[in-house]
Amino acid sequence: MTKENAYAAAGVDTAAGDLAVELMKAAVGRTMTSSVVGGVGGFAGMVDVSELKNYRRPLLATSTDGVGTKIAIAQAMDIHDTIGQDLVGMVVDDIVVVGAKPLLMTDYIACGHVVPERIADIVRGIAEACESVGVPLLGGETAEHPGIMAPDDYDIAGAATGVIDADKVLGAERVRSGDVLVAMASSGLHSNGYSLVRKIVADSGWALDREVSEFGHTLGEELLVPTRLYTALCLSIADAADVHAYSHITGGGLAANLARVVPATLTARVSRETIVVPPVFQVLRELGQITWEDIEDTLNLGVGMIAVVSPDSADAVVELSRAAGVPAWVVGDVVAQDSERETAASTRTRLVSGTKGVSAGAVRISGDYAL
Repeated sequence: MTKENAYAAAGVDTAAGDLAVELMKAAVGRTMTSSVVGGVGGFAGMVDVSELKNYRRPLLATSTDGVGTKIAIAQAMDIHDTIGQDLVGMVVDDIVVVGAKPLLMTDYIACGHVVPERIADIVRGIAEACESVGVPLLGGETAEHPGIMAPDDYDIAGAATGVIDADKVLGAERVRSGDVLVAMASSGLHSNGYSLVRKIVADSGWALDREVSEFGHTLGEELLVPTRLYTALCLSIADAADVHAYSHITGGGLAANLARVVPATLTARVSRETIVVPPVFQVLRELGQITWEDIEDTLNLGVGMIAVVSPDSADAVVELSRAAGVPAWVVGDVVAQDSERETAASTRTRLVSGTKGVSAGAVRISGDYAL
């Protein structure tokens, strides 16, 4: 038995891996920008960062993430070319929150058995999303784990690096009383909270191929709608308006993520009445018979990104977002905590603070959602 055949007998098909690379090569190649040195297939990807010499004090920003259990929906539907955009959104848009320009992204796929066409679909989705936001997919790895993962199982992860001048970093340090909160619409569920979503669907007995009139397509198709990408939009808004912070609304919902960019002395006030909840969230809440409090602690409810801006920039930010095809609106403001005496006056008012290990300000969310 040859060495290669012995490896194949152990469950690793190197020929299938090589074919997967060939199938994805063109899509990955289209992400390469003028800064990329070398091509696809090297041990390490390289970018020319000579432009960093023009920065006064360049800071590198980095982020890593996965897609979570949304992958189970992709596997059940046998549709694998959409979750790549979810991965890019979860990784690159976290970098943009601090105002950083993404320089590169890498991916990692672990699977039980390499099916070349499936791997190529996943990577093509990642590459197309990278291409749309101008970020080179500089490197990646597909690892076959026979005996550890079932043949059709896989998981994906990614990492990205960006750069920002130190004096331009966005965040809680820039937020002031009187700032305005501008919401940017999500495309749907994005890729957070799918453990809850999958439980609701499983308990309901609904099949993924069930046509749902509120969606205009099947349940499975709705659950696979990819994450909206905010990278280019947020960078352009930061260049054109007085933006103090961004908050990417991912796991934990709107209030928990917004609290991370609010200073300890301030409170962000969010009005539920301004948020028109998309049908998918309403259907899932009713299907699972769960409270609004539970669902808003888990899902984005229609808001994928929030810009914290100076009052005189709010209208411009709304218009810039809408011009880019992303619905946007004013969802609230920022005030001193001393003005929050009325917090306990209503059962529909919640105060969220101290989330995700961050010692920061608070978010007061009140009113009823627009349905």
